Amino acid sequence: MSHYLPQLKYSYPITVRFSGLIGVLLVSLGFLFIQKNMNIAVLEKIPVPDIVIIDAVPPTTIDLPKEPLRPSLPRESEDPDFAPDVTIPETEIPGYTPLTKVPPMPSKGPSSIFIEYDEPPKPLTPIRPKYPEIAREAGIEGLVVVEVFIDKKGRVTETSIKKGVPNTGLNEAAVEAIRKTRFKPAMQRDMPVGIWISIPVKFRLK
Repeated sequence: MSHYLPQLKYSYPITVRFSGLIGVLLVSLGFLFIQKNMNIAVLEKIPVPDIVIIDAVPPTTIDLPKEPLRPSLPRESEDPDFAPDVTIPETEIPGYTPLTKVPPMPSKGPSSIFIEYDEPPKPLTPIRPKYPEIAREAGIEGLVVVEVFIDKKGRVTETSIKKGVPNTGLNEAAVEAIRKTRFKPAMQRDMPVGIWISIPVKFRLK
């Protein structure tokens, strides 16, 4: 076996270098083969949003309503000169006369409660006012609107001038003619009711 030692001595470095070169080639070929067959993920750049700085809103304070002051309780005076029972004498005003009679309450008028109706009242005869002589001689014409309350029986019980011609006698003539007229009362669900209506009376000279 000794005759193999000089040959192994010279061939060993060559064998080691050749083995190393073959190993490097194999590693390189294996790396290239693995790189071709593997999908290498490429990370994309994710855009970073801009940071917006918002000014902080200062906290708001709400003023709560203060409790109302409670009235102080009455206390007895400690002043010895204070008179607990004080009588105020009646004050007389010169020229003042106390009222002995209470003025009468105003009668019900057009401002009273409105009553609904299905059919308005209708005059049974034409309203024919008498033309006042003073207005006829002065050549006065005009329109008088009378607010009238007609009761359930068709009678005129109350009147009020809504629009008229004062100091001519036209208002009085219109009211007199309406009061002399009988009406068919207003009807609500086939029942007669009393209501307020406005009746215009026109005066015109021929």
